[in-house]
Amino acid sequence: MTTAVLDESQIPTHWYNIVADFPTPPPPPLHPGTREPLVPDDLAAIFPMGLILQEASTERWIEIPAPVRELYRLWRPSPLRRAVRLEEALGTTARIYYKYEGASPVGSHKTNSAVAQAYYNAQAGIKRLATETGAGQWGSALAFACQAFGLACDVWQVRGSYDGKPYRRMLMETYGARVTASPSEVTETGRALRERFPDTSGSLGMAISEAVEVAAGDPDANYSLGSVLNHVLLHQTVIGQEALTQIGMFDEEQVDVLFGCAGGGSNLAGLSFPFIRENLEGRSATRIVACEPKAAPSLTEGEYTYDFGDTAHLTPLLKMYSLGAEFVPDPVHAGGLRYHGMAPLVSHAYHEGLLEAIAIKQREAFAAGVLFANAEGIVPASESNHAIAGALREARRATEAGESPVILIGVSGNGQLDLPAYAEYLSGDMLDS
Repeated sequence: MTTAVLDESQIPTHWYNIVADFPTPPPPPLHPGTREPLVPDDLAAIFPMGLILQEASTERWIEIPAPVRELYRLWRPSPLRRAVRLEEALGTTARIYYKYEGASPVGSHKTNSAVAQAYYNAQAGIKRLATETGAGQWGSALAFACQAFGLACDVWQVRGSYDGKPYRRMLMETYGARVTASPSEVTETGRALRERFPDTSGSLGMAISEAVEVAAGDPDANYSLGSVLNHVLLHQTVIGQEALTQIGMFDEEQVDVLFGCAGGGSNLAGLSFPFIRENLEGRSATRIVACEPKAAPSLTEGEYTYDFGDTAHLTPLLKMYSLGAEFVPDPVHAGGLRYHGMAPLVSHAYHEGLLEAIAIKQREAFAAGVLFANAEGIVPASESNHAIAGALREARRATEAGESPVILIGVSGNGQLDLPAYAEYLSGDMLDS
């Protein structure tokens, strides 16, 4: 057997909330004015109460609403595959598996949270959602989810991505979204940022500021975030729950090392948090490795501190590993990883020693992606290449040491719309940031 496929009846019925199992509680978000812990009413201007309650929840399991689970059936459960041809190409003694999220409607894991967020907003009577997007994967996912639940969608796409990934913009527009390059002339925040940072390629922090401004100023609109916040990570845990079942179908006792790409943290959390639960309960000893870009190394080089989630300081203060809210990464192709901070729950897990982190330059990442594509037939997303690169390092190390670990890679999406980046790598013109 090379592929473990679950039946639709095995789609998880609940999301897993790791907050219930942390040995120490994570630090709360703070109100930017009072510096006191947030209360639900502080978020009511931009989020529906259903998501606010999830954000603050300490319950271990939260039921997935039936309409969300019904939409999940379009792409869930996702396959878990044994990378036999990749193992042969490497000549490795390791056993390599990958959980593939690229078969979703927009080609990435982002849809897992997008449909949930659109559902709760629609239930609350909201008419429009405003959001940011780095590589365009989150924007595409939310655009799809909004049309599914009858909402309008405004997306602020980081300018470097808007210019470099036009097909992502076209995909969002196909689903009915209005897409604007950020920083823009549309918002006060955007105009101020363009004055402060002339000719900038933009950043997720800047795009978040614009989307929050728009949502906060319209009573019929809310803000929607594709990573970082607790409820977003919660929705992604369907990935890891499925993977735990599927790895057992290969008669593996446990995963020895798990690799996930990490920018804001939702993909890594979605795959790894159920495995961390198994570790905490003594059933396994899986190493969790966050693979972040060297261009935005928040875990490996950032400071664990309270910081804003956006450049204009409109968001609450979050306790996270951060490079500073005004940090603008080099315009690397993994736009979904170009964020100055790491999700508070991932940051807390890292601070508590529950996971490790490495930083990978983009040439190494794309070399891994090309090897994976030739072996497994799937062109991975630019972001996913970082996790693959981390796994290849481990497989080569294990072979030299005569070890046979079970390695699991989170392949968070496909790279069909990232092909210009692959062409740049293959031509030798890629910046090694």
